[in-house]
Amino acid sequence: MSNGKYGDLIKQARKQEDQKGDRPDDQKTSKPEITSEEAEPEVNLCVKVPISLRRHWSAEAKRTGVTMTSVIIEALTARFGEPD
Repeated sequence: MSNGKYGDLIKQARKQEDQKGDRPDDQKTSKPEITSEEAEPEVNLCVKVPISLRRHWSAEAKRTGVTMTSVIIEALTARFGEPD
């Protein structure tokens, strides 16, 4: 079997999707707009924690529908504030 055969099938499927023009509601088609607050590049903040705590916190964050990033930012902002 050649890769060309599968490549042709993929092209045909994509062509049919493009003709339909409908995408699932949860599929993102473009990047969200960047606000002035988000214009600063983001960097990693690495913290070593026991795996049992990480698993617990990760599960609780998913269960409550929040990201661990947002919780960490909220906690650090409450403790140290924001720069002037």
